[in-house]
Amino acid sequence: MSILVVGLNYKGAPLDLLERITFDQSELPKALAAARASEHVREAVILSTCNRVEVYAAVDGFHGGLAALKTFLSEFHHVPLADFGDRAYGLYEDEAVRHLFSVASGIESMVIGEPQILTQVRRAFRGADSEGAVGWLLSALFRHAIRAGRRARSETGIAGSSAGFAEAGATLARRALGSFQDRTVLVLGAGKMSDLAAASIAAEGARVLIANRTHARATALAERLGGEAVPIGDPIPAIERADLILASTGSPQPMITREQVEQAMARRPERKLLVLDLAVPRDVEPAASAVPNVDVRDLDSLRDELEPGIVVMSEIDAVRAIVDQEVPRFSAWKRAHAFAPLIGAMKDRGETIRAAELARARALLERLDESSREAVEALTHAIVAKLLHDPVASLKDRAGTSEGEAIARALRVLWSLDDGEEEF
Repeated sequence: MSILVVGLNYKGAPLDLLERITFDQSELPKALAAARASEHVREAVILSTCNRVEVYAAVDGFHGGLAALKTFLSEFHHVPLADFGDRAYGLYEDEAVRHLFSVASGIESMVIGEPQILTQVRRAFRGADSEGAVGWLLSALFRHAIRAGRRARSETGIAGSSAGFAEAGATLARRALGSFQDRTVLVLGAGKMSDLAAASIAAEGARVLIANRTHARATALAERLGGEAVPIGDPIPAIERADLILASTGSPQPMITREQVEQAMARRPERKLLVLDLAVPRDVEPAASAVPNVDVRDLDSLRDELEPGIVVMSEIDAVRAIVDQEVPRFSAWKRAHAFAPLIGAMKDRGETIRAAELARARALLERLDESSREAVEALTHAIVAKLLHDPVASLKDRAGTSEGEAIARALRVLWSLDDGEEEF
């Protein structure tokens, strides 16, 4: 089996297309089953975040797997394949491995070093595993990716780069509002990014209103920032008070509609409202931008604000060095694992022959004392191990090469083995 990732991300796909193919958490069991319905796809993990939608799969070949996964994304979300154009990418084997390790390490995100992505990668894997959608290959791949992500955070300063997201949002808001002093900010959501951005803005003198689907979290964040928790079910009074809305909830449906914005703005017709919608799918209906005095900005608006600086680039280079170490390690493991059934069959055959010969000599062995019998047992184990050592070492050294496959075929014939041979 081979590894393939098919997906779209913020680098090449517009926000409206990403919204159309985003997976809600409740859809994942059905989606994972649909992704593996093709004969070409044996395992699957779906990673759906505000930056990307990607399907990682164990496939029997590149072309069949690529066509199957593109068709899956198209049919599941009712999005014509033509809408993907050349925005959908397909990465195979080492390129796919490198991509996932880079994603888990935080250097493929719009916000370099974002704190959530490693958790999202881990959650995507665990969700697929709980649905029985992963086997030995993707299980090993994601465990190695999580290790690479942990190394990146512990051995480099990449995690500190996430503050750039909060600053980018604050900079964009500052340009529009002029100053945060005595301004009112409504924050939808109480996640890490909302926390960072709200704290940055509150530090400059803004009043902060926090609305979250879990009221306890809203209250906790409001207390930490010296703000006020407000109900999320009826946002109109809070919108009426706000100069800025900062939205990032992860809800599959908009939390604020155009109608609600219109009602709130009718009560304050002379004041302007800036909306920074950082969610995918968006938390605020895009049509709200048509309401007079309302300026709605989304993640597309932040792309140019998030160019990494010199310090961040040095951390990216350090992370890439870690990825460069981890990719060959995984590839070597995968190649060696491909011959594991054959090696196991050889060892079983050796043990069967050893046990049979000892049984034939049982009458002679019974004349020996216990210590001598143990010595004979150890000696026969050692002989079998030494006979197996060279062919096993040759297989492992040449795993993933045509020479290795030739050796494997020869061993199966010479040893009359049926190890359930599988094409890798």
